[in-house]
Amino acid sequence: MPAALAAFAAVILLFLPGFVSSVSGSGEAEVLRSIDAHGSSVTLSSILQAAAFLLLAFPLACLFMAARARSERVLPAVLAIVIAAPLLVGVGTVLYGQARQEAADTFVAGEAKPTISKQDLKERCEDEKPVAGCETEKREDDAASNALSDASLSTPAGILTLGGGLLFAIGLFYTCLWAMRTGLLSRFWGSLGMALGIAILLGFVILAIFWFLYLGLLFLGFLPGGKPPAWEEGEAVPWPTPGERAATELEPSEAVEDDDAEPGAELRKRKQRE
Repeated sequence: MPAALAAFAAVILLFLPGFVSSVSGSGEAEVLRSIDAHGSSVTLSSILQAAAFLLLAFPLACLFMAARARSERVLPAVLAIVIAAPLLVGVGTVLYGQARQEAADTFVAGEAKPTISKQDLKERCEDEKPVAGCETEKREDDAASNALSDASLSTPAGILTLGGGLLFAIGLFYTCLWAMRTGLLSRFWGSLGMALGIAILLGFVILAIFWFLYLGLLFLGFLPGGKPPAWEEGEAVPWPTPGERAATELEPSEAVEDDDAEPGAELRKRKQRE
């Protein structure tokens, strides 16, 4: 129950930043000006995202421990990765939000300088009208990008987010692999979970929302087909391979003798065979 509730809460928190954040803009300069004007929403949005990743550690750790209880081949050391990865991503997300605010303050104060060359400006704006307005916009966007890259928290935020994301992908892949092998997850949902870590790194968070929503429903037994047998048995119940399923379907059905069969029926069968 606690793991299922954590999964549902994480799903909700992954949605909320889109409604809370008031930041908008078509270029880096406009975005930083918007961040400067709505600093509190940026902080709140980063905190909500960090909390969502922290909550994801609970259902994932629960699934890992369930697989570990059903197979001694599951390495217990991987549990540290499963727990630490969302923590690193969460901290990195908060630091990135602070880095954006620092960059916004620097840019709005006029302390950020563009480094784009005149030749690059000419090439980028040769097809734009008016050219002077385009060059001004490109200079501002370049200065805004420099302000963000020069922010003191940008580097640690990037390291924590990238490192935590890679560890999260590894932990999720390993957990789903053994959950599928022990029969806790179906082949479809296990394979989807294994691919989910890479999808999150590429920005496809919507897949994570559906998968963890499914996991929460699985924990509670609210799915139409119920839980796989491995949950109730308390031991590994591997899914049959396609070859095993085909062999089972091709096995001839054995005749079942009836104790009340008609006398002489077996004798007639023997004569028919002869």
